[in-house]
Amino acid sequence: MPLPVVQLHITERHAAELENNLWNGRFVPAQTREWGKRTTRIGVRYRGGHTRAYPKRSFEFASAEGTRHYNAEFDDPSLIRNALSFWLLDRIGLPSPSTRHVLLVCNGIPLGVYLEIEAVDADFFQKRGLRASSLFYAVNDRADFRNAPRVSLLAGYEYRYGGQRERERLSGFIAGLHRRRTTSQFAAFLAQHLDIDNYLKWLAGAVLTGNYDGFDQNYAMYRERDGGRWRMIPWDYEGTWGRNCFGKSVRADLVEIGGYNALTRKLLSVPAYKKRYKRLLSRLLRTVFTERAIMPHAEKLFRRIAPYMREERLKRGGYADFSGELNTIRQYIRDRRVILLRDMKRM
Repeated sequence: MPLPVVQLHITERHAAELENNLWNGRFVPAQTREWGKRTTRIGVRYRGGHTRAYPKRSFEFASAEGTRHYNAEFDDPSLIRNALSFWLLDRIGLPSPSTRHVLLVCNGIPLGVYLEIEAVDADFFQKRGLRASSLFYAVNDRADFRNAPRVSLLAGYEYRYGGQRERERLSGFIAGLHRRRTTSQFAAFLAQHLDIDNYLKWLAGAVLTGNYDGFDQNYAMYRERDGGRWRMIPWDYEGTWGRNCFGKSVRADLVEIGGYNALTRKLLSVPAYKKRYKRLLSRLLRTVFTERAIMPHAEKLFRRIAPYMREERLKRGGYADFSGELNTIRQYIRDRRVILLRDMKRM
């Protein structure tokens, strides 16, 4: 089945304005249309960090119908790592963005294969029947739950919605992690303010896939309206499955079994929570994190884009870096399982 084609139409003046706004993130007006569907007026802007300087850039489309991200996945030779990760995380039980590969065309000029990613916003929660009082994006490496002197506790977060009281609640939660308490008192504090089950699933997902950059940034955090506890949503899993965020090959033991941020260290210092985490990892290693469970879906994603990637990769100097990626992912799963099974015994 051919990939869906998403048409982007933008005037010459607004295209020039988009280039001038490369780093400031301003939207410019445009139109988009998918075959068989009506034309939609949107605002479009470039998105990403260092990737904005790449020849194939990522976009954000915003309209009355919602927001969609179109990731170039330029640093991922496979173009499937984000999609494969969100699929796995959904199976683990985490609310995760939906994805699909598309062909993006701008003013009749093909831009290549892109990954369309659902935005984490109010619509995301509504579709899943989740009630969120607030939403924050972890946008830089200060979102690691530290209590650094002379630095705002919210310095690593981009506030999305919820009001000043919700900012104070998140700041209070982070500050509360660093108050002196007995182990039982701290366990009670976490149980009151954090959805432990959700957090452990998020931690396990990042550890299994090897998402080194996912512990202190590149996640979303919201407070559930009913129970009032904080929950995690995964975001940006391009640097996974044996490669880092720049597409470089990395060892399968790059990410430690306990992750890296301050909240994880403190949570796993509670014996009961560490035991729950080990039980969760053990179950996932028996069920969803196996070659047999993962590779058929990886192969499906790969086959879907392969006919288009030959031409796109040849333009960039070679197809081999794409064609060998299934083996890279398969070998990562094998190696990662051995490492985690070993480290669980030592934990």
